[in-house]
Amino acid sequence: MRALLLIAALSSLLLAVRAYDSRTGPPLELWHTYVPEELSAGQIDGSDWNAYLRHEDSLFEQVRREVTDRLPASAHVMSNRYFKNSPIYPPGFDHDWNRSYEMLPSGKPLGAVVLLHGLTDSPYSLRHIARIYVAHGFVAIGIRLPGHGTVPAGLTDVDWETWMAATRLAMREARRRVGPNCPLQMVGFSNGGALAMKYALDSLEDSRLDRPERIVLFSPMIGITRYARFAGLASLPALLPPFAKAAWLGIVPEFNPVKYNSFPVNGARQSHRLTMALQEELARLARIGQLAKLPPVLTFQSVIDSTVSTRAILTAMYANFPSNGSELVLFDVNRRAKMGQILNPASPLALSRLIPRFPVAYRLTVIANAPSGSENMKERVVEPGSTQWQTRELDLVYPPQVFSLSHVAIPFPPDDPLYGTRQDEESGTK
Repeated sequence: MRALLLIAALSSLLLAVRAYDSRTGPPLELWHTYVPEELSAGQIDGSDWNAYLRHEDSLFEQVRREVTDRLPASAHVMSNRYFKNSPIYPPGFDHDWNRSYEMLPSGKPLGAVVLLHGLTDSPYSLRHIARIYVAHGFVAIGIRLPGHGTVPAGLTDVDWETWMAATRLAMREARRRVGPNCPLQMVGFSNGGALAMKYALDSLEDSRLDRPERIVLFSPMIGITRYARFAGLASLPALLPPFAKAAWLGIVPEFNPVKYNSFPVNGARQSHRLTMALQEELARLARIGQLAKLPPVLTFQSVIDSTVSTRAILTAMYANFPSNGSELVLFDVNRRAKMGQILNPASPLALSRLIPRFPVAYRLTVIANAPSGSENMKERVVEPGSTQWQTRELDLVYPPQVFSLSHVAIPFPPDDPLYGTRQDEESGTK
């Protein structure tokens, strides 16, 4: 009883602190308070691609009418993505990458791929990957997941089940585009990686779902910090209007035209719910031997990632995989970078702490360099069932100013106009 009273007292104290903190900092803007009317999971399951696009058009019209056209003079700044005279106003681009898209190959499609972006992100993040698939004869379908691409407030009133419904819709469209006999693949980045894996697992037990032939993941959100489970508690003060800012973990100016900077508590809560459901399903299907039917999974991941748990990728996902041709590619830190005084001393040890005990059922590849000797990076590989490393030198060099690849860096080329290290205007957002 005494312990319960102590927990209640501490919880009350934390909520009081959270409520107090919510009264400080920058004010909420229109894009933090106006919530566009997204389709529900049930409505999406009963819909098709064209109907989804029509509703998406109405969402962006709502944002124009309720946010852009009502901006106060103080928000008329060139760094505001919602100011119509700003150079980063997305509707002013030749193509607004916040919207869902389809890319078609020049000839008869050889297959189709569904691309699922990350949390607070937009379909922009996987456009380069989409173009690679199209060049190889695939139809590429990049869907805008509900709550994304419009205003950050959209993530305050969405759940992961609705994201899954959108994933199913995109896969239905992929099958419609290429017919019953062509292969389907899925690509997922971050939160989209969790959605791709959840769909693939669901398809093992639900014959109504088209199964992907292959899954490619970039920085997948298989696990996040355990504290995310308490994210909902942090937003409780927001039930009272004076403490509305408690519904946000970060309130930041919106200067990125294709990604939210502000982050609502509900986004963290839904991602945690999704990863928990995914991990439970992985473990359950592994216990009953159903993962033998899982298609090959290829994952690209940095050993240093402050957004998702790299360890969870190995322990909660790959450790359960059968011998089905899956591969995990890990990018080590740049061991030639002269940044030791400003880095966590544990960073160079991250790789050694992640390497599993061999043999394993999947191919493990590590891309790394050495602190001395050749500047070229090396590919170190352990094949499934083996305990021996095979090494091959690559014609690649780690940029000297880069210590490690970040969570966001994995799916973007160096010349991406927003995230690249050498920006090429010809490949810009327009």
